[in-house]
Amino acid sequence: MIERKKYLERLIAKKENGLVKVITGIRRCGKSYLLFNIYKDYLKSIGVEDECIICLALDDDENIKYRNPLELGKYIRSLTVDESKTYYVFLDEIQKVVTIQNPYVEGVEDKIGFVDVVLGLMKHENIDVYVTGSNSKMLSSDILTEFRGRGDEIRVNPLSFEEFYHAYEGDKRDAWQEYYTYGGLPLVMKKKGHEEKAKYLESLFGKIYIGDIIERNKILHDKSVLDDLLNIISSSVGSLTNAGKIAKTFKSERQVNISDETVSRYLDFFIDAFMIYKAERYDVKGRKYIGSPLKYYFSDVGLRNARLNFRQQEENHIMENIIYNELCNREFNVDVGVVEYCYKDKDKKSKRAQLEIDFVANKGSKKYYIQSALTVSEKEKRQQEVRSLIRVGDSFKKIVVVKDNIIPWHDDNGILYVGIEQFLLDDSAIDM
Repeated sequence: MIERKKYLERLIAKKENGLVKVITGIRRCGKSYLLFNIYKDYLKSIGVEDECIICLALDDDENIKYRNPLELGKYIRSLTVDESKTYYVFLDEIQKVVTIQNPYVEGVEDKIGFVDVVLGLMKHENIDVYVTGSNSKMLSSDILTEFRGRGDEIRVNPLSFEEFYHAYEGDKRDAWQEYYTYGGLPLVMKKKGHEEKAKYLESLFGKIYIGDIIERNKILHDKSVLDDLLNIISSSVGSLTNAGKIAKTFKSERQVNISDETVSRYLDFFIDAFMIYKAERYDVKGRKYIGSPLKYYFSDVGLRNARLNFRQQEENHIMENIIYNELCNREFNVDVGVVEYCYKDKDKKSKRAQLEIDFVANKGSKKYYIQSALTVSEKEKRQQEVRSLIRVGDSFKKIVVVKDNIIPWHDDNGILYVGIEQFLLDDSAIDM
């Protein structure tokens, strides 16, 4: 069993907190397994009886009756009648529950959906509800608003490198190469060899992810545009871009006219499906967001690599993507940093320039400035990587993460250098 300790701890911390626990994430990242296996085993280990753990997979054809919200509510209530007991209700893929007209009201539109069922169950103090889903428009910010302050989201991501590393059965020295090539979707680890792994990842796009997006957003004619857009984003991981630039790429390279607004809307579809994330640019000294251009990262690098048929394996960009995902896993708010500075040119005229910091990571009172670099073994390369960090001008921690397996060290500017594997395997490495 692959341990998901951080997510289990988050579930335990939210247990019986009076809110519905909304577990979201990309398909096949392990949401159902986390709830139906790992968390269920935990509840049983602390003495919860089997009859008090109600598990219902709504994507199972045996449970299609309960996609009707009225039938779902009736069924759950029939199993939770003993008020002296606490019941834990797990509803998997709850977006399968349809919205129907209230059969008891005529002449007026009065819709009933899963939100009504869940809010009704939450009125019973002996019922603790957990729901999962793969559609952020159904189960993220929109639905949390509909839960009227009674929803608590837990975002589940593909395996972190730490989770992958401890479950990896091969030579641990090969774990990094395996991870940055095939990513962290749990079922990939069960596949043997490149052909099986690649086929599985590629099939997820065609049969599940793209299909879901087309169905959910009622896209009738632009499947090829979605495919091309994914390819463009896959190729530009770690590079600044925007909808206008992508629209120009369509016109120049594919002879397709597409508006900036359409590109932006389609990118939002991928974000809503948890396939990609966007990182905004933040002016460190001006303390403001700059807006366009920005960066896009894949929630799983294996999906990104499969999208490009494993042709573009630039380890620097992939490593940057992995660092971004790791910071998100640790619940940081992550931006792309920009440091502006003034200088005089050879004619002694004042000029303004910008330097980039790969990531500005914030959580509470903590802030870290992080650069990703394959190597800084040469002095010139090291100076290039830290130029932006030196110009920040505050006392928050500054870090350069390198691919090399090194003993962590600090330079004369107090900048920490740490190897990628130690950074990913040890949460405390950034505080050395």
